[in-house]
Amino acid sequence: MPLRTPGPLGHLTPRDQRLFWQYGRGPTVPVPDPLVHRAVERQAAAAPHAVAAEHLGDRITYGELDRHADALAARLAREGVRPGDHVGLFVRRSIPMLVGLLGILKAGAAYVPQDIGLTPPDQLAHVVRTARTRVVLTVAEHAHRVPLPDGHLMITLDEPQPYGTRPRTRTGPDDGCYVLFTSGTTGRPNGVKVTHRNVANILLTEPGGLGIRPGDRVAQLLNVAFDMAAWEILGCLTHGGTLVIRGKDIAAAARTADVIVATPTVLSGIDPAACPRVRTVAVAGEPCPRPLADRWARTAAFHNCCGPTETTIVNTMQRHRPSDPLLSIGRPTPNNTVYVLDAGRRPLPIGEVGEMWAGGDCVSAGYLGNDALNAERYAPDPFLGAGRRMFRTRDLGRWTPDGTLEHLGRTDDQVKVRGFRVELDSVSSVLERVEGCLRAVTLKRDSRTLVSFVCPADVDPDTARRAVADALPYYCVPEHVMPLPFLPETDRGKIDKQALLRMVEERMAVAR
Repeated sequence: MPLRTPGPLGHLTPRDQRLFWQYGRGPTVPVPDPLVHRAVERQAAAAPHAVAAEHLGDRITYGELDRHADALAARLAREGVRPGDHVGLFVRRSIPMLVGLLGILKAGAAYVPQDIGLTPPDQLAHVVRTARTRVVLTVAEHAHRVPLPDGHLMITLDEPQPYGTRPRTRTGPDDGCYVLFTSGTTGRPNGVKVTHRNVANILLTEPGGLGIRPGDRVAQLLNVAFDMAAWEILGCLTHGGTLVIRGKDIAAAARTADVIVATPTVLSGIDPAACPRVRTVAVAGEPCPRPLADRWARTAAFHNCCGPTETTIVNTMQRHRPSDPLLSIGRPTPNNTVYVLDAGRRPLPIGEVGEMWAGGDCVSAGYLGNDALNAERYAPDPFLGAGRRMFRTRDLGRWTPDGTLEHLGRTDDQVKVRGFRVELDSVSSVLERVEGCLRAVTLKRDSRTLVSFVCPADVDPDTARRAVADALPYYCVPEHVMPLPFLPETDRGKIDKQALLRMVEERMAVAR
């Protein structure tokens, strides 16, 4: 990637100008194939009898997956699907899910995934409208749940498709690979379009490839509508692994896997002692507690990662070891950049806290039908230039002296309590250092009150409050610390903060 100095860096010292690029630019690495489905096709050609996936006793080989996906792509082409289109993939975890996903890509379209068993009908209808998915794929069992407007077509994936050769499409690296819907400030999720170039750049280079080799078993634990599920699914299939699609028992799938990709919340429910095969673990999606990272890093290569959907799964990674002084989010992944900027979008000196902006090949195409939000979150990249864009992550961070990124919460996690600014993650971090505490989350209840939740349930709340009082100013001390056997999860495997706040109010009402 070309450099443009010293213009945007003119206010920095020569040392900080040098470190801005040394720390903030990932290695420049060629990507072997910019089209994700081509990489899967290569695996099918090389080992057609290798098992691509298994689910509840069923299996499909790479050759079978490729043939079924070709037939589906041919059907989609006959129905008028063209490169650049969006096709709904409203399914549950299953082998047909994989056929649908790959068939859509082979047709030149982008897949729009939703978990049909969990997503409310109103949200499904919003996804259909926003992504303009004229064709929706599902399975017969859930067909009645699909809100299908007039003129739209539904294809059930368990309906046999006549053999057909894959259509010849002119799909390019900058065409869409998938559209994911993220939570929006208006209450309506925003559709984010992510390209083949974006996805191939993280999955087909290291460390994002997670060292997956043909025959490796990769657990598929996460909701298909979550971008980390693409890491599980496509990361496995592009490298010739076997995808172990879970049923209701998450731990059962993890026990037979070599590679696990998960949120910290999901990972905290899995015992590393019961997973002797696991050699690689990657977490992202929310801050990882240090005790959880240390526990897994003793037996596996543990990668702590960071990045919103808009920067394609993750754009920073760090191999963590229990002896490391800090649990950091590492460095930019290949062909990507990270900038720590002030409110005026000027680079800050090394060590100062600012907002992280992401640049390079990770930056997605943007939000569907939302020019105002695109203008707010995407901006021309003055450091790479050449028409490149950067993305405002709203994550706070700083560069450590050794050139790794320390994640310091989110700009929207900064709250004011009694007139003082408080970082909620900093309170939780102290609580997670209390003996026996595996997870902690801190929330603002009102303008004067913080409340914290810790697990497991035998953590002593008084000890936990004293730990915060000893480490942080008085206004950071939670009024209540509530021990719980586990923290509630959203359907994407993250901590459900709204459920926790409801729990507080219910308990307070009972106490009154």
